[in-house]
Amino acid sequence: MTALLAMRDLCAWYGASQVLHGVNLHIEAGEAVALAGRNGSGRSTLAKAIMGFVRTRGVIEFAGRSLTGRRAFEIARLGIGYVPEQRDVFPTLSVRENLQLGLKPRGMRRAPRVTLDDAFALFPALRERARTKAGALSGGEQQMLSVARALLGDPDLVVIDEPTEGLAGQVVEQLAAALKLLRERGVAMLLIEQRLVIADRLASRVAVMGHGEIVFDGPLDLFRHRPDVMHEWLGVG
Repeated sequence: MTALLAMRDLCAWYGASQVLHGVNLHIEAGEAVALAGRNGSGRSTLAKAIMGFVRTRGVIEFAGRSLTGRRAFEIARLGIGYVPEQRDVFPTLSVRENLQLGLKPRGMRRAPRVTLDDAFALFPALRERARTKAGALSGGEQQMLSVARALLGDPDLVVIDEPTEGLAGQVVEQLAAALKLLRERGVAMLLIEQRLVIADRLASRVAVMGHGEIVFDGPLDLFRHRPDVMHEWLGVG
């Protein structure tokens, strides 16, 4: 069976600087994969490569279609949601306007897995601040907004880069609940976390990056019994 997302011998560059050195990784439909690694290992670059933000060589396929050469909005319309580490909300637009930008064009819509009402139920703070400009939100509220906007695009796969970084415990729990809802509704997930704060509650598989390559890829239970991997590539142990 063809994987939902498949990367083979994937290399990527920022200018003349090569960051990814032959990444091989796949994600099946409905599967959640945690991507771990130290800062500078290439995790965020891999996310940007999937979304078409960096120069690449090699194979990136989604649902059997090549993503090479496609622009970010085209990739999003194919069914990939992206939550960047920097959140990237539109600061001069209201919360509601930011969320509406996440909706697919009318002609492309099916019955959505997550509705605007779902998003407000998951993140009550967004409902309360629906008319507030996104630039006036706290960091945690902006992260909620970024995640909710990605969900409203009705993706088959969502790529989430460091969703819990710098957030209070209560906000982390809300994010975990939102991502759990996604999993229950069949959305696949690439969850990038250095410390696996919530990934171990959501993912069935862990991939670890080091020096721009995948150095471990296996079930979560196996990862937990590999202190050598944790110590060498994550600095844990």
